[in-house]
Amino acid sequence: MKKIYLLSTAIIGLLIACNNKSGNKSTTDSTKTVAVKPTPMSPIKYDSSKRYIFLTWDDSPQPPGTTNCRLVFKQEGVKATFFAVGFNQVGPFKKRLIDSIRNEYPQFLLANHSFSHGFNDKYAKFYAMPDSAYGDFMRNEKELQIPVKIIRLPGNNTWASNGKIHGQKADNPLIKRLDSEGYKIVGWDLEWGQNGKKKEPRESVDQLIKMLNQKFDDGMTNEQNMIVILSHDRLFEKKQYADSLARFIQVLKQDPRNVFETIDHYPGIQK
Repeated sequence: MKKIYLLSTAIIGLLIACNNKSGNKSTTDSTKTVAVKPTPMSPIKYDSSKRYIFLTWDDSPQPPGTTNCRLVFKQEGVKATFFAVGFNQVGPFKKRLIDSIRNEYPQFLLANHSFSHGFNDKYAKFYAMPDSAYGDFMRNEKELQIPVKIIRLPGNNTWASNGKIHGQKADNPLIKRLDSEGYKIVGWDLEWGQNGKKKEPRESVDQLIKMLNQKFDDGMTNEQNMIVILSHDRLFEKKQYADSLARFIQVLKQDPRNVFETIDHYPGIQK
C-alpha cells in the first residue's frame, strides 16, 4: 500500500508540473510583443534633405473616381488623404468605401470637407452663415466618423492652425471658431485642376511635374520642403486618367528626395 501511495503521489506531482509548464507557455504566448497599429496624428521626424508630398483628394466618395484613385495609390504604395463630403455617401457601397478609407490608416487618412459641400456649392451663403456652416462640419465629422480634427474648406484656400490663420477667409468667424476649438484647416499649394466642366484633369502629367518642381525650387509653398497637392476623385473616373495619376506618382517616385505622407503629418498639424 505504501508503494502504491508513493507511486500515486509521483504521478500527481508529474501532472502538476506538466500543467504548470503548460500554463507558463500560455502566459508567455500572451505576453508576446504585438505590433501596434499607428494612429492618426502620431508624430514623425522630418528629414531636411527630403521633399514631402501630400496628396489630398476632395469630395469622396465619388466612385468610380474614388475607387480608381484608391487602387492607384495602393498599387504604387503611396500615402494619401481623402477629404470626404457627407451628402455624397449615399447607399451601402459608398458607405463601405468610406469605411475602407477610414480603416486603411496609415496609408490613407479620412478628413472633413463639410457635409453639404458648402450648402451645395453656395459658398457666399455658406460663409455668411458661420453657425450653420460650423454645424455642417460637425455633422460630417459625426456621420462619417472622421477620426481627426482636420478640415478643408469647400471652395476656399485658407490655412489655420494654433491661432495662425491666413488665406481667403482669414477673418471669417467660422474659421476663427474652428481654429479656437483645435481644428486644423488645410489649403493647398498646387492644384491638379478640372478641365472646364469635363470630368478630367486640366494639366498633363508633364505639366504638373514641372509646376511641382518649380514650386519647390522657388520655395513657393506654405511650408518649406512640403507641398500639398489638391485634386478631385471624379477627375479619374476613366482609365486613361487613372493611368495618368499612376504615371504622375511613378515619375515622382524616381526622385529619391520625394516622400509621400498623409496630411496629419503636415507641420502645425501633427502633435
